[in-house]
Amino acid sequence: MGDYEIVQEGDPRCAELEAAGYRVVAESWAVRLYDPDRDLLESAVRRATAGGLTVRELGPESASALHTLEKTNQPDYPDTPATHHDIGNLANVQALWPANRVFGAFDGNRLVAATVIREHEGRGETAFTSVLAAYRRRGVGQAVKAASILALLDVGITRFGTGGAAVNQASLQANEALGYQLTERWRTYAP
Repeated sequence: MGDYEIVQEGDPRCAELEAAGYRVVAESWAVRLYDPDRDLLESAVRRATAGGLTVRELGPESASALHTLEKTNQPDYPDTPATHHDIGNLANVQALWPANRVFGAFDGNRLVAATVIREHEGRGETAFTSVLAAYRRRGVGQAVKAASILALLDVGITRFGTGGAAVNQASLQANEALGYQLTERWRTYAP
């Protein structure tokens, strides 16, 4: 990360870094969800399926489709020291299973959105959610994320978390629409 300092908003080090001439070059956030509202989540999935999409869990046989989706969306991911995302090659995507669960939305046979989640220390942690540009702001990202939360609820997980770059307000709003609460904001400083 070089000379970057990533500090939680409100930490006294923020004032110290600013006094030392550091400037904020990026911001990020974290959200948490406890005891999700199943009806709200099911409604998010129903809205997507009512629009003609199929929302379901993906197995390793979908690695190529997920890799294509991610490579298409790669230029749209915010790239900051705190929020860098690079899916890598097909082997990297194949390696997501079995440690993670993947949920996707299909328009016909085309994967148009996906989310990757895993259980970590008793909490469902979303690694990333990816939606093709033509399907954004239509609740498709919410639908795949809702499907992933519902699946983990079914195995007893009731706490969830994720995060992202502050410049991606749509991601934050999509999470909040599912009941996530903003718990942390972070600042990335550079000299």
